Amino acid sequence: MTVAVRVIPCLDVAGGRVVKGVNFVDLRDAGDPVEMARIYDAEGADEITFLDITASADERETTYDVVRRTAETVFIPLTVGGGIRSTTDVDRLLRAGADKVGVNTAAVTRPALIDEIAAEFGSQVLVLSVDARCAPGTGTPSGFEVTTHGGRSGTGQDALAWISEAIGRGVGEILLNSMDADGTRAGYDLRMIRSARAVSSVPLVASGGAGKVTDFETAVAAGADAVLAASVFHFGQLRIGDVKAALQEAGLAIR
Repeated sequence: MTVAVRVIPCLDVAGGRVVKGVNFVDLRDAGDPVEMARIYDAEGADEITFLDITASADERETTYDVVRRTAETVFIPLTVGGGIRSTTDVDRLLRAGADKVGVNTAAVTRPALIDEIAAEFGSQVLVLSVDARCAPGTGTPSGFEVTTHGGRSGTGQDALAWISEAIGRGVGEILLNSMDADGTRAGYDLRMIRSARAVSSVPLVASGGAGKVTDFETAVAAGADAVLAASVFHFGQLRIGDVKAALQEAGLAIR
């Protein structure tokens, strides 16, 4: 059976606003997340991903409010990540209207968090967000290193080994973000996608670097099951419909 490619706009949220920069720095305001989610839903997005990129305690409630208001406005799946440290956080987000939750830094720090979330809520709600960078000098076997804290901290941990471990622990989906390509619009990191595909038995979402419609097709050809982008959608360079039309023209199934 052919699985339809999903096209997912990503809303990086800080202080209740969508922001976007390059390599997670030089952030600029891109709009109201609830209104943007409504527009993307109308344009045919398959899912919406919210990433609370600051995730400090004083903004947690802001995120719950954004999720609640968005869930009341749109009827496509919502994935929410950023600052999730416990099953209690997951429970609150699901009750607020999230369909899936993404874990990153807290899971790297304490991998058992994955086991706990999967056991309580099921693998289908759990996404591992992997912020990886090319780091040939770090001694990682694959040359790809896991980073945390929005890409600001290197871990010395091999990204492919981490993906394999997390899947074994119960993660249901991988969101693979190339920190080198993030916000550059120079294209997805195809080598990273192919490498992750080789070790991943769960759906793989490619993120980081989309700049033109053909980039999405090449990411799928490299092994992505879904393609995620932010700035090209937020600032009007591309529309969801443009991407879907290009994927369909390339002979790929879309929703």
